[in-house]
Amino acid sequence: MMNEMSERLQRDATLAGAYRAAHDDFLATRDACASILELDVPEVAGISAGGMPDRVKCLHSLIAHSLGAGSGVNPLGDEALAALPPWWEGGSCRG
Repeated sequence: MMNEMSERLQRDATLAGAYRAAHDDFLATRDACASILELDVPEVAGISAGGMPDRVKCLHSLIAHSLGAGSGVNPLGDEALAALPPWWEGGSCRG
């Protein structure tokens, strides 16, 4: 799934633009939170998560971004989330 998504980013300018916008949203949100908490972490400046903005590296990061930001912000995170089976229907993940 990650390879297919990364390949689509290279072919589909619209998808690539939306994914870059998701990267920008991730950075802006993280920077706003860091500012509130008075944190400065220069090691991650300009680096988001999941391979954004040029590739797909970690689906769990993209899904987390989609869950946190809401539907429509991260198109590939939304796709990965939609591909998950309804694991929660079996009860608590705690057993």
